[in-house]
Amino acid sequence: MKFFGSALVFAAGALVLTTSSLSQVPAFSDRQFSEAERRIVRLPPSAFPDLPRDVVKDLEQRGCGIPQEALTKKPHNVVSGEFAKRGQRDWAVLCSIEGISTILVFWNGSPVNSAAIAPTEDRAFLQSVTANEIGFSRGLYAVEKDFIVRNFEGFGGPKPPPIDHQGIDDAFVGKASRTWYFHAGKWLQLQGSD
Repeated sequence: MKFFGSALVFAAGALVLTTSSLSQVPAFSDRQFSEAERRIVRLPPSAFPDLPRDVVKDLEQRGCGIPQEALTKKPHNVVSGEFAKRGQRDWAVLCSIEGISTILVFWNGSPVNSAAIAPTEDRAFLQSVTANEIGFSRGLYAVEKDFIVRNFEGFGGPKPPPIDHQGIDDAFVGKASRTWYFHAGKWLQLQGSD
């Protein structure tokens, strides 16, 4: 996973904290991470009854499983919001195929001309979730202007354009996030939470 802007500083700071307390952090082996990757719960698109039927069909045809963050019990990583413009209900789905998750955005709830952003290995989002357990920790959230502006003012990063609709926060839960914002026909990566 790549870190940008102040997230790099955050990661370096976390490394210093972790290094100073190594005796308190469980050491997991590569084998344990491989096992945890195999145990990631990936729900079928049909598990999300609010998703438009054509979107469910498209996701099934692609072979998507929707990976679930380890500590959240309610089905998630499917969000709706106004990601292109106010008044248009779009859907963002975290689609995992062969260990790679991509955010698929379905404009106006249609599979026609959907967008694909931020493909990343699922393994990159594994972390210790308890003293003895590794779990998947990627989560999607629809965010408003105040979230985007607050994180820019607090942490820096790329200056946001004028914000007139929602963004998609792509979080490494409990660590940091990046926010995807659609502007002038392209996706901008903005500062998320730190």
